[in-house]
Amino acid sequence: MDATNLIEDVIDREGGYVDHPADRGGPTRFGITQAVARAEGYDGPIRELPRSFAATLYRRRYWQAPAFDRVALRAPALAAELFDTGVNMGPAVAATFLQRVLNALNREQRDWADIVVDGNIGAKTLHALDALLATRGPAAETVLVRAINALQGERYLRLAELRPANEAFLYGWLAHRAG
Repeated sequence: MDATNLIEDVIDREGGYVDHPADRGGPTRFGITQAVARAEGYDGPIRELPRSFAATLYRRRYWQAPAFDRVALRAPALAAELFDTGVNMGPAVAATFLQRVLNALNREQRDWADIVVDGNIGAKTLHALDALLATRGPAAETVLVRAINALQGERYLRLAELRPANEAFLYGWLAHRAG
């Protein structure tokens, strides 16, 4: 699976320059905060961040680095969901969601051993994913996507409950991110 369409879709969905007063991340362009852009070597005004830079950043930081590209070889719809979740919540959060669900679906470790929930997709997480897909068949990918969406929705709601300023974003998060 090539992530190009996923990346282009997220750039289009995130839009151009935004500086919402309730957003703790500060100004963004294409959904990329100034802090992330700086960490990736961009030193110009965030308002002028090139689309090509954003696409390269998304591919490296939100697709390849968290190993969602390796998940895509096994379960492309799941990888797409992890990518989108990772863009909005951080790749480690998305990976943690996957690990939690894999542990909960292993039938008390009869199908595979629990994995450490550390937000890093490595050989053990991929092995657990392979085992689930082999054990439960093609429908398992749909179940995983639904579970990730459920965890994502719960987290958005909790963020709005803990910080009322986040209520400005809750409807959009649920409308465009979860499900």
